[in-house]
Amino acid sequence: MKALLKMRETQLALCIVALVALVGVRAPVFVTPGSLANLLTDSTLLIMLALAQMLVIVTRGVDLSMASTLALAGMMSALLAARFPSLPLMVVVLAALAIGLLLGLVNGCLIGYLDLPPIVVTLGTMSVYRGMVFVLSGGAWVSSHQMPAGFIAFPLARLLGVTHLVWIAALTVLAAWYVARHSRFGRDLYAIGNEPSSARYVGIPIARRLLWTYGLSGAMAGLCGYLWVARYAVAYTEIAYGFEFTVIAACVIGGISIAGGCGSVAGAVLGGLFLAVIGNALPVVKVSPFWQSALTGIVILTAVLINARNGKQGGRQILPLHGRSVA
Repeated sequence: MKALLKMRETQLALCIVALVALVGVRAPVFVTPGSLANLLTDSTLLIMLALAQMLVIVTRGVDLSMASTLALAGMMSALLAARFPSLPLMVVVLAALAIGLLLGLVNGCLIGYLDLPPIVVTLGTMSVYRGMVFVLSGGAWVSSHQMPAGFIAFPLARLLGVTHLVWIAALTVLAAWYVARHSRFGRDLYAIGNEPSSARYVGIPIARRLLWTYGLSGAMAGLCGYLWVARYAVAYTEIAYGFEFTVIAACVIGGISIAGGCGSVAGAVLGGLFLAVIGNALPVVKVSPFWQSALTGIVILTAVLINARNGKQGGRQILPLHGRSVA
């Protein structure tokens, strides 16, 4: 029990519970079942993106183009649905996924095979992809009356009393947990982040792993692009503007080391949930929204200090490369 309480994820989970309880004392409406269900739904997209970003950060990389990829895939799916309203929803979703995957693979190719710095590559593609949103849409909005009813209804439709967004996020968490903990692909990512030269020496195909890591990041952003525009029933050029920094913040708060090689799925989920609680709690307790960025920044700096302190106390450990694995 003592060791469990010392775990970063356990401490963060307790902080979330304490924060919810404190806000509930000030505003009891915040802890009603309906409010908590909305909070969970609001956190889903951030959690899904944080899980994809976690895999990237573990390799000592970063994907700054994630929000721009989301915006481009979301705009394209909205335009596609508006232009062809009889198109099956699954085709639109697959199109958003394919667009995100393609954009992510561009990043992965430049980073993995040309060995370019991730921050430079994704900073450049962030601007390119955001510009493409404006070019393809002509700067126009796609509003709710232009989108088919089924396109808009899907994310918040309920299955067994739970929204589709929550079910999709739950499946994403399970998939990320399996990839990170029980697949050869995931263990290779941790090895690359811990010591790239050693990973190359033992035969890990670093370029190919990076290619598909950024591809997965793009595919997740593409899926979230559809879910974003469908949930909010609008697509415009500034969709999710700056949201990539919120995603990175969720990862840092969750204990994913920006130096690579260290991080967990639980940490990414809890980091996203923590930021969602802050975002939902401030309006309830009537705190100015301008304070949200300041509070988030303070939390990030605190998390970085804690990560740095923990890093000095104990070194990182490469996940085992032996045993049963999935290629």
